[in-house]
Amino acid sequence: MEHNMKAKKTLVAFFSRAGENYAVGNIAEGNTRIIADMIVDETGGDIFQITPETPYPEDYAQCTEVAKRELAAKARPAVKGDAAVEDYDTIFIGYPNWWGDLPMPVYTLIEKHRWQGKTVIPFCTHEGSGLSGTEHKLKTACQGATLLKGIALRGATAQNERARAKESINEWLSKL
Repeated sequence: MEHNMKAKKTLVAFFSRAGENYAVGNIAEGNTRIIADMIVDETGGDIFQITPETPYPEDYAQCTEVAKRELAAKARPAVKGDAAVEDYDTIFIGYPNWWGDLPMPVYTLIEKHRWQGKTVIPFCTHEGSGLSGTEHKLKTACQGATLLKGIALRGATAQNERARAKESINEWLSKL
């Protein structure tokens, strides 16, 4: 896979949140960010962080309240900048699994672009829910894309057992 991925234009687009997080406490670097960096290291892809214009609260409980309201409303919060998805062949999309769905800012990015002919590969961090329904939601949102098998890693593993996380990522990438 290594040569194949490097020959194609690869983008790693992700949403990640630092601050107070479930199971890992107050973190300086988001769990999904750690995994995104590992994927970039292996693929040589470009990286784009999906950052909402209005940041989520640092406090975990407050953040979940805002995120739950956005999910219920199917909100599309404004994000800073954009990634030229159309210029890439393969797009990894990373996110924390929030109640069996992607954080709403990820949809903001997805809905700005055409996905026809693209290869989309999901990766998520979680604390027990895995990818749950997110792969299906991504396939629906990225119409016309080919979705490859994603990976789900516990945020606590990404944060506190990085060598083990990197081993899992490399093994997964080698099978794509």
